[in-house]
Amino acid sequence: MLDTLLDYKILIPLVLILGFAPFYPQPHIVEKLRMLANGTLKRPLDIFDLCLHAAPFVLLVYKIGRDLVIKVG
Repeated sequence: MLDTLLDYKILIPLVLILGFAPFYPQPHIVEKLRMLANGTLKRPLDIFDLCLHAAPFVLLVYKIGRDLVIKVG
């Protein structure tokens, strides 16, 4: 099941849709990362929102890293 979830056919659209939604005026992930850098990310809803929008990116980086380790090792 985990291998199916971590398939590139699932992860790339997930990153593009959930990771960057909403697209206008700016993606939530960009807004939340700016808030984090400025030290204004304090509300629990904003922290949850950052985790929600960052999760697809984390999974994609994990999948790429795992595939590289398997390929090299």
